[in-house]
Amino acid sequence: MPVPVPVPVPQQRKASLVDSAHGGDLTLLVIEDDPAVTFTVPELLDAAGTKVRIRSARNLTEAARLLTDDVHCILVDLALPGPGRGREELAALQHVLRLAPHHAVLALTTSGDAARAAEAVRMGAQDHLFRDELDGPLLSRAVRYAVERKRADTAQVKLAESRLRAQENARLERGLLPTPLLHGSDLRFAARYRPGRSRALLGGDFYDTVRTADGTVHAMIGDVCGHGPDEAALGVELRIAWRALTFAGLCGDELLSTLQQVLEHERESEEIFATLCTVDIAPDGRRAGLCLAGHPSPLITRRGPAARLVPDDDNGPALGLLERARWPRRQVELGGVWSLMMYTDGLIEGRQGPGMKQRLGQDGMIEMINRQLAAGLDGEALLEAAVAEVRDLNGGELTDDVAVLLLSRTAARAGAVA
Repeated sequence: MPVPVPVPVPQQRKASLVDSAHGGDLTLLVIEDDPAVTFTVPELLDAAGTKVRIRSARNLTEAARLLTDDVHCILVDLALPGPGRGREELAALQHVLRLAPHHAVLALTTSGDAARAAEAVRMGAQDHLFRDELDGPLLSRAVRYAVERKRADTAQVKLAESRLRAQENARLERGLLPTPLLHGSDLRFAARYRPGRSRALLGGDFYDTVRTADGTVHAMIGDVCGHGPDEAALGVELRIAWRALTFAGLCGDELLSTLQQVLEHERESEEIFATLCTVDIAPDGRRAGLCLAGHPSPLITRRGPAARLVPDDDNGPALGLLERARWPRRQVELGGVWSLMMYTDGLIEGRQGPGMKQRLGQDGMIEMINRQLAAGLDGEALLEAAVAEVRDLNGGELTDDVAVLLLSRTAARAGAVA
C-alpha cells in the first residue's frame, strides 16, 4: 500500500473562488476514511498546466481543521458517517455543505450508487464522481468545473440579492419623497429632483409643500451638507419635522429654531449643517413671508418684468451653525400673477465655459431661466429644461444634489380670486 504523503497545515490567507478563474493553481480537500488508497500523489497537473494540490482528511473533524482559506474545492465520500451520532442519508455531505457554504463541493461514490450521487447534486454539491471511474485528468477537470460553477452560482446569488436590495431601496426612497398637500389651493406646483449619488433616488436635498386649514400655502426647500445616505436620511427627518411643525402652527423663526434642535439631536457630528428656505403664501396669493437660513434666495417672475432674485438682506445662518440664532421673516409682495422658483445650490454650482472652471452661479441661472421663459416654457417643462441645460453646461452629470420647486399663480386664477 502506498505511503501517504504528509501534508502540512497551511497558513491562513485571504483567497476566493475568483482567484481560480484566472488560471491559478487549485487546492482540493479530500474527505474519506482511507484517502491514500485512492489518491497516491500530493498534486495533479492538467493539460493546461494548472496544478491541483491534494490535501487529505480521514473524517469530518480533521476536515474542519484543514479547511483553510486557500481550499477551493472539497471532495467528500458519501459513505462517510455524519458527525456525532448522525446516521441520516448523506449526513456527511450535509455537514460539509453547512461547514463550507462558499466552497465548491464534489460528491464521491461508486457507479452502482448513481441515485445517491444525483441526490447529492440536488442537495447542493456541484457535481459527483464515481470512484471506480476516477483518474487524474477526470479529477482535474471536475475540480476546475466545480470551482467555476460555484463561482458562477455565487455571483448569480449576489446579483439577485443586489437587485432585490436595489428594488427595496427604490421603493423606500420613493416612499420618502414628498407628496404635496395642496388640496383647495389655486396655485400650480412643479418640482424636479436629481440626487448626486450614483444610482440613488434620494440625496441630502429636500423639499415639501402643504396647505394649512386657514388657506395658507407653506413651501420649503433645504440642503444637508454632504451627499451620502446619512445626509439623505437627515434630510427626510427635517422635511417630516417641518411638515409636522407647520401643521402645528409654527412659522418663521419659531419653526426654524425648532428644526435646528431636531438637526442637532439627529446629526452624526457637530460639523453637519443644513440650509433652508421657507415661504408661507397668504390665502389671497398676493403676499408671502420668507425666511432664509443660509440658503440661496428664490427667483420670482411677475407679469412683464424679467425674473429676478428676491432680496435676501435678512438671510439668517444655516441650521446647526450658531446657537440661539435668529431667522427674520421678510414680507414679500407677490402681486396677482407670479411664479416663485426655490432651488438648492446644486443648480447653480455646476461648471461651464472653457475648461469648466467657471461656476454657473445665480447670474447664469437667471439668464438661463429668462431665456427659457421667453421661449414659452413654464411649469414642469421649465424645470425639466433648466436641470437638463445645467447638466449639459457641466459636461455631464452633476456631482451635487439638485432640487427645484416652482409655485405659480396664473392670470385666470388671480382673476377668479379678485
